[in-house]
Parts: sequence; structure tokens; C-alpha cells
Amino acid sequence: MSSSRTPVFLTSSSSHFLTPLRNGYGAASSPPAPSGPSSPSPLPTITILGSGDFSRALALRLLRGGFHVVVGSRRPKQAAHCFPHVVDVTHYEDAVGKANIVFLAIRREHYSVLWDLKHLLEGKILVDVSNNRRVNQYPESNAEYLSSLLPSCTVVKGFNVISAWAMQQSYPLDASTHVYICSDSVWARQQVMELARLLHFRPVDMGPLSWSRDIETMPLRLFPGWRGPVLAAVALSIFFFSYSFVRDVIHPYVQSRQSDFYKIPMEVVNRTLPAVAITLLALVYLAGQVAAGHQLYYGTKYRQFPGWLEGWLRSRKQLGLLSFFLAAVHVLYSLCLPMRRSERYQLLNTAYQQVHADVESTWNEEEVWRVEMYVSFGVMSLGLLSLLAVTSLPSVHMALNWREFSFIQSTLGYIALLIATLHGLLFGWRRAFQWDSYRFYLPPSFVPALALPVCVVLGKLLLLLPCLARRLHLIRRGRDSRQDGPSRLEPVGAAMSPERVTIM
Repeated sequence: MSSSRTPVFLTSSSSHFLTPLRNGYGAASSPPAPSGPSSPSPLPTITILGSGDFSRALALRLLRGGFHVVVGSRRPKQAAHCFPHVVDVTHYEDAVGKANIVFLAIRREHYSVLWDLKHLLEGKILVDVSNNRRVNQYPESNAEYLSSLLPSCTVVKGFNVISAWAMQQSYPLDASTHVYICSDSVWARQQVMELARLLHFRPVDMGPLSWSRDIETMPLRLFPGWRGPVLAAVALSIFFFSYSFVRDVIHPYVQSRQSDFYKIPMEVVNRTLPAVAITLLALVYLAGQVAAGHQLYYGTKYRQFPGWLEGWLRSRKQLGLLSFFLAAVHVLYSLCLPMRRSERYQLLNTAYQQVHADVESTWNEEEVWRVEMYVSFGVMSLGLLSLLAVTSLPSVHMALNWREFSFIQSTLGYIALLIATLHGLLFGWRRAFQWDSYRFYLPPSFVPALALPVCVVLGKLLLLLPCLARRLHLIRRGRDSRQDGPSRLEPVGAAMSPERVTIM
């Protein structure tokens, strides 16, 4: 099943579902007879089958929402000690008969106990919150299996992506609040989605029950969007580490039997980190430029990008965060370099040689200015990367409008890349043009590290030329220069529009 389905986010504005929801919880569909001005309305009742950790967390959440909770357990006397005294803990049969919405919080291996409850579950909404231990553990999803096992009730898949810890938080700002819900019954989906809103979650309508397999797979995925960026970072790290190792360690040993293997833990690693960081940052913006070239070549934004380009565009946030992480680690390594014993020995040797040569001062004005600007540009680029990383937090970027967010991620991001490139150029300075800096005919490490960033900066300047910038602007506003197509279409794969490069 394709996972490209766009979920429907339902907001709290759809409060017209509230009335049928309350009736569906067990309250009478007709208004009760008035019994006085101070007569309290009965609390809606929710049943939970199962007494595990998730069941306890869900029960507490429902109690805070003003619901009456009934828990069904195989051993109610033992389970009653784990729940508040206001929770009615009883046997499965008694619990099912007290509510019209039943949460099933037991594993698939124990679904056999539901067979004896088949007649009691008839006409009720059964919410399956179960997950499997591995992907494709069974031929069909747990919810589809339940639907075939209990055809007389309406099965809804939901709440399985919420952990027991997040369920216990009143307002889980630091945890996901999305609840993916699917069912073949539109009415049942509406009931469960309104319940999710009352519990301060954000329901996502995934459609029919056939999507339950995808929903059950979500908690089992291990950083699905990070696989490509992490592999790219590892490959670049191996390349730059090997490159620096050959030049700075192997070459001195081969030429003069000088043992510089002590440089591997600190110096070689510290040369690798910034090279990988700036290359990943360049890859973030190169994706947008390739997409812009695709649109310029075909003269339209409605032609779908190739699959590899769409995946690249989706990975920009992860690439940017990895770039920031490696740059921050590079700063820590650089601050630790003077603490090394080898650095102290080299400093003493340099001082001794200066005294022995009767040199009073070795001040070099050009070198002083170079290092001052080199360090300053490095600090500025890290500061801008920190700003990009902070705005990637959901609580931050949701407080920004689109223009503010795109300005930080696109404009300031390009400035960060430019300053980081100048930082690398100042580090290398003239060594790229000195023959003794080439070892095994290999240029200094900063040359291959800055090759891609320089190309990306030049590519951005090329796209800013009026002839290209105006045409690209018209294309992104909907102009279609193809003669055999309509002038205005609904975009194909519009979610991957590169109008603004957002990296984090």
C-alpha cells in the first residue's frame, strides 16, 4: 500500500460532532427529564479492556477529561490496586456492557478472550490500540483481524502511536500529540476523533480500515527519514577521514619515517568534522538549486520531480541538523586542541628554537589578521546554524509565519553557508597554491571540502541573475511555458515545492 496518502488534520472547530459523541458514550439519545436546576448530568462512560501500563495511563487521561472509566481485567481484584478508586475494575463481561465505546488494550495473542464477548460487543465501537513487535509480523493488521473476528462491532484503529508516558502528560508539548485514526465507518471515526480532541490530542483522519497496517507500522520505524542523511554523513566522514589520514599521517611516515599517528584521535578527526559539516550544508541548498534547474528546463512547476530528487528535498531538514551537530562537535574539538600534551611540547620546542636563533619577535601581521577573521567567521557561521536549528523545533516554527520561517531558513541559511565557506578559505589561505602543500599529489584537505560549497554559492548567484530569476519567478507563480499543456494545473507532487529552501 502506498504511504503517500495525505492525512486530513481535523481541528477543534468541528464541534458539531460533540452532540452525537456524548450520546454515543452511553447517555440516552433523547434529553433526560429535568430533575431540578442543580441536577448534574451523568458522566459519559468509557470501557478499557486490559489492565497494563497503557490501560492505566489511558484511564488517568480519561478521568482528567471528565469521563467515567470502567476497566475489564482477567483478575480484577489484583488489577484494582493499580487504578484510582473512582475507576470501576471488573470482569470483561461486566465492563463491556457499561459503555458503547470500548478500548482494546490487550495484545493480539490474547484476542481469543473476545470470542466469548462477541454478543456483548455487537453494535459497539471497538478502538484497537495494539501494536506488533516487528514489521509484517502477521499477514493482516491487528485491526483488520479484529474486524473479521468480530463483524458485528465497528473496529476503529487509533491511539497506538501515543506512548503511555505521553498519555499521562496533561499537555505533552515535548511529545507527539497526533492520533492517527482509521475505520470503515465514517460515523465511528468521528466519534473517536472527537474523543481525541477532548483528551487534548490532534486527530488525523487516515480513512478506511485498510490503512491500519500503515498506522501499526509507525511506532516500529526507527528514524525512517534519517537513513539517507545518516548514510551520506557516514560516507563523507569515511572519505574525508581517509583523505586527511593519507596526507597528514601516511605521507610523513613514507617520506621521512616520521610517526604522526598520534594525530588520529584529535587532529585528523577535527579536520574531518568541518569538512563533512559544510558539505552537508551545501547539499541542503544544492537540492533546491537542482529543483529550480528542473523547473527552468521544463518551463513549468507542474512536472513531477524524479523520485531521487523528491527524497533529497525531503531530507533537507535532517541534512541541516547533522551539519549543525558536526559543526558544534568541531568547535568542541578545536577548544580542546591546546590541552593536548603534544601541543605543549610543540610550543616549548618552538620557543626554544626562537631563543636559540636569537629571534626577538615572530609577529606576522598578515597571519594575525587571517586567524582573527578565520575565527570570527567560524563563530558567526555557527551562530547562524544555531538559529536555523532552533527554528526547526515545532514549538518555535509554529510561532513564526511562513515569511519569517522562510527568511530564516533560506536567506539566513545561504548567508551561513557563505560565511562558513569564507571561514574555510581563510583557514587554507595560500596553501592551495603552494606546491609543498600537495602530498601524494593531493591538495590540502580544505580544497575538496570547499569544492561543493563554492559551487553552490556560485549557483545561487547564477539563479539571482535577472534573466533567470524573472523566469523562475513566473514559473513558480503558475506560468506553464509548455505548448502542449494547459496554462494552469493542479501541481503534481506539490508538497515538494522548492520555492523556499527550508533545511531544519
